[in-house]
Amino acid sequence: MIAFFVRSSQGKIPSYKVYEDDLVYAFLDISQNTPGHTLLVPKEHVANLFDYDEQLAQDVFTRLPKVARAVRDSNPAIEGMNVVNNNGAVAYQSVFHSHIHLIPRYTKDDDFSIHFVDNSGECNEEKYTAIQQAIIDHLED
Repeated sequence: MIAFFVRSSQGKIPSYKVYEDDLVYAFLDISQNTPGHTLLVPKEHVANLFDYDEQLAQDVFTRLPKVARAVRDSNPAIEGMNVVNNNGAVAYQSVFHSHIHLIPRYTKDDDFSIHFVDNSGECNEEKYTAIQQAIIDHLED
């Protein structure tokens, strides 16, 4: 599937392109979870967000609002949008070339959902502080 992204962005496989420049390629996801479901893909191969450097992050994420607004404005029935990026197989990444899903939302019943669980009862001050410090200790300069 990585080859699909790369070959689509090179015009070697038909895809429904909605935006392209020197650094990114955006096209309709073939699954169309909801109408207008679009993928924003960096042309530089990186497996996932963990492999981005600052420049690639800037290149991709400065284009994200432009593409998101275009998707939203393409259909007056769109009421919102989920922007989803899966990193690693355990996080449902199935294509190991970084991509961001822009999933238009029409109603609460449009057959797309994300399930968040409230585990706040499982943590206390000590646990939160330990998690906080572990993250801080691993921030890169």
